[in-house]
Amino acid sequence: MWSFLRKSKRIFPTFLTALILAITVWIIAVTTSDPAENRTYPRNVPIEIVGQDTNLVMTSDLPSNVSIVLNTPQSVWDKMISAQSPVRAVVDLSGLQPGTHIVDLQIQVNIRPVKVVSYSPRTVSVTLESLSSKVIPLSLDIRGEPAIGYQVEEPVVDIRQITVTGPISQVDRVAEVRATLDINLAYEDISRVINVVALDKNEMVINGVTLTPDRVDMLLEINQRYGYRNVIVSVTIEGQVADGYRLTNISVIPLAVTVYSSNPQIVNDLPGYVQTMPLNLEGMKDDIDVSLLLDLPEGILVVGDNRTVLVRVSIAAVQSSMPIANLPIEIIGLPENLQAIIAPELITILISGPLPILDGIKPGDIRVVLDLTDYEVGTYQLEPVVELPSEEITVDSIQPGLIDIEVIIAPTPTPGG
Repeated sequence: MWSFLRKSKRIFPTFLTALILAITVWIIAVTTSDPAENRTYPRNVPIEIVGQDTNLVMTSDLPSNVSIVLNTPQSVWDKMISAQSPVRAVVDLSGLQPGTHIVDLQIQVNIRPVKVVSYSPRTVSVTLESLSSKVIPLSLDIRGEPAIGYQVEEPVVDIRQITVTGPISQVDRVAEVRATLDINLAYEDISRVINVVALDKNEMVINGVTLTPDRVDMLLEINQRYGYRNVIVSVTIEGQVADGYRLTNISVIPLAVTVYSSNPQIVNDLPGYVQTMPLNLEGMKDDIDVSLLLDLPEGILVVGDNRTVLVRVSIAAVQSSMPIANLPIEIIGLPENLQAIIAPELITILISGPLPILDGIKPGDIRVVLDLTDYEVGTYQLEPVVELPSEEITVDSIQPGLIDIEVIIAPTPTPGG
């Protein structure tokens, strides 16, 4: 046994040397095949806060990102890029009291082997304040005026007190919490969710505080004043538009008016509408815009003293259609040495358009043409062209749709013939 120990003692230095050499060779081989590199970590690394007293609130801004240079083999870089948040930047606020502090930034990497070469910033300035809270009655600010003849009732909200929480310096500045609603020209009840804001004594909005709740439900009733009433406007029409025309639309602006009277009973007795003075449409053919007076009962006035309304009348010609038979076909463009034989020589067309225009068409007003310019001797089938006296008329059909044409050499005139 002692002999073995003495022998082992003699060979141990040799064994240790061989082991160190083997490890060195392995390290060199690994380093050669997977060399370590310095690189800037490509992802955004936000700063995390730990250890903060729950009775304190941070009022300073932290850097949005930390630039970090790491040294690691290529294979590890690949793992870091694919891993979820392998690098953290941490600021530990444990034990810190209200005030401004310079705190070291700590970089933590959860993949190995990695060496942190450098990072920036290395410290951050942190300002801590005591967390404060107070309850303030909610103020309601109703802006604008309702439509004429309407009145606003007392607003109803579901919350009357707001809790303000935040840094003590900001909470102490809050002089009012307010919900604002604009009711300008409103004429019906308003039910709306309104945002609440915190204001200082100069009515400037204070940010950095939390309002609970930050919105309230507000109901505002808007009622018509006694003696006022909304009534629709009805246009009184007399006469008929011209023959062959029809009335397509009548519109009135405004559709309704607000009326009032010193005697509310007169307003209540109205049937819900007022009429205009008569509009005579006798013989009219075109659209018109006309201002008409309202025919108001005695003692009734219109809010704003505007007793006229704009009436727009739309009139259109009655559309119809009619056939025209036995129209001759006119040949144009054919040289004198050529002659065209056509079949048939007469056609029938169906046209449509405004009835008054159709009624005024005479046989000679329509021309049917075959243009044979550049055509040589031969047989053709062509569609005739119908020329109409008005752009408002259209051709619905032609019978027949094609004309058979034979172009021949014109016969030589016989002397004396």
